[in-house]
Formats: sequence, C-alpha cells, structure tokens
Amino acid sequence: MTITALSIAGSDPSGGAGIQADLKTFSALGAYGMTVITALTAQSTQGVTGVHVVPTDFVKLQLDTVLADIAPTAVKIGMLATTDLADLVGQYLPGFAISVLDPVMVATSGDRLLSRDAEDAVRRLIPLASLITPNISEAAVLLDTAPATTTAGLEAQARALLDLGAQRVLLKGGHLDDAATDVYTEPGRTVRLTARRVATTNTHGTGCTLSSAIAALRPVSADWVDAVAAAKEYLTGAIAAADGLRIGSGNGPVHHFFDIWERA
Repeated sequence: MTITALSIAGSDPSGGAGIQADLKTFSALGAYGMTVITALTAQSTQGVTGVHVVPTDFVKLQLDTVLADIAPTAVKIGMLATTDLADLVGQYLPGFAISVLDPVMVATSGDRLLSRDAEDAVRRLIPLASLITPNISEAAVLLDTAPATTTAGLEAQARALLDLGAQRVLLKGGHLDDAATDVYTEPGRTVRLTARRVATTNTHGTGCTLSSAIAALRPVSADWVDAVAAAKEYLTGAIAAADGLRIGSGNGPVHHFFDIWERA
C-alpha cells in the first residue's frame, strides 16, 4: 500500500521547515507527499523577514482539487496564519482518518508565525485533530498560562489540553531537561518519551519534521505511541547529522535524509 501524506502548511524557501521539511520527511520515511500551501514566507536560517498569506479561497481550491483526485492516508497541518484559514481547514479535518496538528505559532528563531486573533481559531481545531503536537511555548499560549518548567508540569499541561478537547497530545519538552523529554497523553494513558540530547544549534524545522514524521509513520505503526516513538527516533538521527550539512549561517536545518545519503 502506498502511503499518501498531505501537508497543509506554509512554505520555507530555505528548505528547512514548512512544506519543504514535510515533503523531505515524507519521502525519507516512505510516504508519497502532497502539499496545500497556506502562506509564503521569506525566511532563511537567520530568521523570518516576511509572510504573505495565500487567499483563503485559493487554499480551498487547492484542497478541493487535490482531495477530488487523491485521498490522503494521513494529513499534517502546520502554519495556518489567520482565523479564516484555520476555520477553513477545520471544515475538512473531520474527513481525515489520521491528522496531526502542529499548532505553529512561533518559529525557532522567535518570530511569530500566527496572528494573535487566530489563536482562538486554532483552539477550535484542537478537538478535530487526531493528535496535536505543541511545544512548551505553544501549549502555554493555548492554555493561556505560563510555560511548563518541569516534566511534571509538561504532563499537567498535556492533560489540560485533553480537557480542552484534544483527542491526543504530544507536548514537546525542547531543552527542558538533558533527556529531551516529550510527553504523550491520551485518555487513560500518559507516556514519557526520551532521547539523547544532541549539542547543536542546527535545529531549524524540528517541529515540522516531527509532526510530519508522525503522520507518515502512523499508518504503518501499531498505535500512536509506536508512531510517535519512531518519529522521535528519526528526528534525533536527523538532528545528530545536522552539523554535517553546513547550510546557512544561522540555525541550520536538520538532515532529513541522513540515513539515505549515508547509504548512497
């Protein structure tokens, strides 16, 4: 069976994040990638200098045209940028069997990628997605609270997101501890996932990569925990190989094809 994975997200011309990262991840993990572009960004490894939002009616045309021809096995949703775009995507979400929502609000560089008036619209998407994958800062925004500072705090905030209506939550711990701990939770189950800490500043696109890896791997995994664990392992390998790429003069991208290029 061919896994078809659709990314609904923004574009990163430097190739490290957004739909470019999603397509690379899908391909590296054996899925056929497709995209619906919600925004064009002007960005590099040094930061974001501009965002041009794609008109909502044209995003709808992209969705309708692709979905009329190809049924995606899984969908990853990233940058939505505006209330109208978030509400539009919300109309389609119930029709997807596997959907991973990465509530993109702030880039690794600190640049804001979601208008503040769109935050409530993203909250409305939370119950509609199979899994949401916020980082510490995004979880705090969604919950209107301070960011977690401990792993126990991560678990509490992940459960609070369930209370908001989320079906499943992967709360990414980032640099919270030396074990690179993320917390996965669903009703009745909470799992801590750890990985080795990689000393590098080349982490551009990690959030996009992890969420798209989960989308690509869930159709071939026993359950969501297995898919998340395998995606985290893939991301750890991509981060570990990132320094070898030597791309850009800022925070460079992870190496999506680390295993494939090494074999080649």
